[in-house]
Amino acid sequence: MTSLETARARGRELRSSLRRADHATLRLPSDRDPIALLEEQHRSRLPDLVPVRVGRMLQSPFTCYRGTAAVFAADLAAAPVTGVHVVSCGDAHLSNLGFYASPERRLMFDLNDFDEGGVGPWEWDVKRLAASLHLAGRDIGLGEASCRDAAVAAVRGYRMGLQKLMDRSAIDRYFIQADEDAVRRMGARAEDRALVRRAAKKARGRTSDQVMSRITTRTEHGALRIVDQPPIAQHVPHASIEELETLFAAYRRTVREDVAVLLGQFRVVDYVLRIVGVGSVGTRCYILLLEGPGGETLFLQAKEAQPSVLSTYGGMPAAIPGAPAETEHTEGHRVVAVQRILQAQSDPFLGWIKGFAGDERGRRVDYYWRQFRDMKGSIDPGALDATQLALYGQACGQLLARAHSQSPEAGVVAGYLGGSERFDAAVGRWAAAYADVAEADHVALAAAVRKGRLPALEGV
Repeated sequence: MTSLETARARGRELRSSLRRADHATLRLPSDRDPIALLEEQHRSRLPDLVPVRVGRMLQSPFTCYRGTAAVFAADLAAAPVTGVHVVSCGDAHLSNLGFYASPERRLMFDLNDFDEGGVGPWEWDVKRLAASLHLAGRDIGLGEASCRDAAVAAVRGYRMGLQKLMDRSAIDRYFIQADEDAVRRMGARAEDRALVRRAAKKARGRTSDQVMSRITTRTEHGALRIVDQPPIAQHVPHASIEELETLFAAYRRTVREDVAVLLGQFRVVDYVLRIVGVGSVGTRCYILLLEGPGGETLFLQAKEAQPSVLSTYGGMPAAIPGAPAETEHTEGHRVVAVQRILQAQSDPFLGWIKGFAGDERGRRVDYYWRQFRDMKGSIDPGALDATQLALYGQACGQLLARAHSQSPEAGVVAGYLGGSERFDAAVGRWAAAYADVAEADHVALAAAVRKGRLPALEGV
């Protein structure tokens, strides 16, 4: 018996301790307080940006859900699990999958946010995705049956995708990837393929050249500078250019040798503090403008990496997947490691440092670096009909399966899931129940703002 056959057999044995149908039951902590969790997170964030985070979460239950990865991890921490751990995204909701450029400049489609990544129960990623599909369906006005169909399609895509992947060799699984054409083929209708083409075209236009034309200007002396767009992007006295050059040199030591040689030809000429995303708002995130030997430009993002919610609220051990045990743990390295493992192809400019806390010069925090807006984009759930949302959910589930298939325990997961639809249906029911919880959290957030417990700045 091969090790994979042994793993599948272990998975089948797990059904006796946790039936697949049991995943339908939603169990929440008795002392649950989502607002208190958000307040706890805000203590480590830039206070001036906390109102922006809350304001963005107020937009809808779906956007609120995007900002509550910590709440989600705390909710699932006490719930039954199979005990099988994989390298996990940690925040695998619908909007954290999308397009980006491969090193060969092909447009890829995959998971694309790993701030909360680490090692954790495989079920958590699947449930995070399924609940996001149900909420997205409600957000665009679909009936409950269509929302449930979309959530179940995502879980089915994951289960069937993982089964097919585990029938292939570990080397084959490593090299499998999804590009624009593969995503387009998932829709049988002409309007489905057209929707993917439009999203891909928009992503393809998001390059350094496009960013430069939109957010930079020349001073009277000809120097290139980023334009202030407060509060979204603004200059701050968090570090001098000379200090940034030192940090830039430290970052270059964490990338591949070929990338380090390339970056050695560039110099930092400007930087701004920038607001990004929903859940990340308030963390320290800087856009750096670099200029090359021929005047060419490159934009990099240095983003604060705080401890993953998998460890802080989910009770999982802090770890850098794949790194030797003696490796010094930094949160930036963790994010980079998870991204390199879970993505079929990753940004060659990924790296990490321990740098200034910006506003608190005496404190050091972890950062990871990557390209800024290198053909990044996503499919807007608001543009989808019921059929397209289900197809999209299925595609996202398959991509999550590809990511999880890189972990040594993926065979156990495949054995546990088997060929029946019991798990699909169970998580579909769980997702509907959790969507109710997420909507109640959105109501609670609005009430906390009205009572003055949380500050909010909307429309930013």
